[in-house]
Amino acid sequence: MGILSKLMELGESVNDAADQISSSTIEDYGDPAYYLFTALDLRDMHQKINITDEQDNVKYYTKSSIIQIKGKTEIMDPQGNIIAFLEKKPISLHEIHYITMADGRKFTLSNELFHIVEDITNIEGLGWQIRGNVLGLNFNLVDEFEHPVASIGKKMISIHDRYSIGIYQPEYEDVVVAIVIQLEKMIKAREENKSSSFGSDSN
Repeated sequence: MGILSKLMELGESVNDAADQISSSTIEDYGDPAYYLFTALDLRDMHQKINITDEQDNVKYYTKSSIIQIKGKTEIMDPQGNIIAFLEKKPISLHEIHYITMADGRKFTLSNELFHIVEDITNIEGLGWQIRGNVLGLNFNLVDEFEHPVASIGKKMISIHDRYSIGIYQPEYEDVVVAIVIQLEKMIKAREENKSSSFGSDSN
């Protein structure tokens, strides 16, 4: 079997997994109130990330500091209002990623999440859980009462990965967006580190 055939099979298996998660979510919870969308391009981890609505209007975008030591990022709405602050700090052998909402709510995500593929993960300080494939950005968010907050699913488009964000509790839209963007940035950083390590090993 050629390399192209193998890549096509891999793409189909990823799409099948995404469709399976999306279908099971709708069967369990019903249809979300609406969808938002984002695209993940691993070629440039410092690019602006946009979150768009179903009419392709930008609802949120990121503004990152030039100096990336602490990975500081602001999430803005189209009017330029700050919605959330994202920051990372090295703690022992791991990085802790802090999310601070504009109203002062705070919670954290750890890069230890990437050791979990199909499991349940608590979001510290929020009381929510991530259930599903964190690294693949195919998962459900549920609140402390086991109610669905959002469902994130992956769709591959050309060389880009596009994700749908099904919103079940619109009042938490900004929090969901902050979590998804932070996870996108964590995945990008992880892939960039892998590429750097590979380049160093090959020299």
